[in-house]
Amino acid sequence: MRGVGLFTRVAYRRKFVTEEAGRRTLARPKGPSAPPARLTKRFTVTSSRAHGFDVHTVQAGPSPSGTVVIYLHGGAYTSEIVGEHWSLIGEIAARTGCDVHVPIYGLAPAHNGLTALDFVTRVIAGLVAQGRRCYLAGDSAGGGLALLAAQAAAGAGISGLTLLAPWLDLAMDNPEIDAIQPFDPWLVRPGLRPMAAAWADGLALKDPRVSPLHGELAGLPPVQILVGTRDITLADCRALRDAMPPEVALTYHEEPGALHVYPLLPVPEARAGRQAVVTHIQHNR
Repeated sequence: MRGVGLFTRVAYRRKFVTEEAGRRTLARPKGPSAPPARLTKRFTVTSSRAHGFDVHTVQAGPSPSGTVVIYLHGGAYTSEIVGEHWSLIGEIAARTGCDVHVPIYGLAPAHNGLTALDFVTRVIAGLVAQGRRCYLAGDSAGGGLALLAAQAAAGAGISGLTLLAPWLDLAMDNPEIDAIQPFDPWLVRPGLRPMAAAWADGLALKDPRVSPLHGELAGLPPVQILVGTRDITLADCRALRDAMPPEVALTYHEEPGALHVYPLLPVPEARAGRQAVVTHIQHNR
């Protein structure tokens, strides 16, 4: 992909090449989750503790917005939020006028999918109880968690969903992945398998509480999916697209030649991707 150097692609891929590499990544100490200074200088940013975890709030204007965006970061349920996530979060706040709430869910192996889902649904319920509407957005693992939360809430109080290359099935056994994986310079299944097992924590990998592709899709609010064609999550994104009930408003886009979560990357095609995210939020806030 243009703008992403060979060293970056190779270094990132090493985390996933083998199951042993995946276990090493899983065992690494977690990084910090505090918002960076460049964000706190632009916005009013507050942090609180809710249900045992941190929630950071980026306030877009002088008073709380009626609709809030809840952003769930990716990282294979193993890695902490990073600068690219905060960059997109800041852009969403600035361009939509919506406050962005960032729940910092616990990561594997110390935490699991059921704990994260319970936490996020409680955050949503608290905001809805205040009379606020919630728009859910997330990338990769966070995209999967966003869809799970919408399913668990049965769409109540949720105005829309943006899923950036979501991790939809922890089993990763879609046969279409075989054709895509040789062209994905970042992600391969062996290294992701220990992370999936740790996140499921004894549940079947296809349990709909951790793999939203197998959950209830009826009753969802408007859904947006963005994915690149050199991304192994493409196979299940297509499966989700094809399984979506006709009554759910779906906006689906495949970016030719793009890598995993391309709207977060320093590449030319990210601009159109970010614009699409902002537009979908504005139309469904």
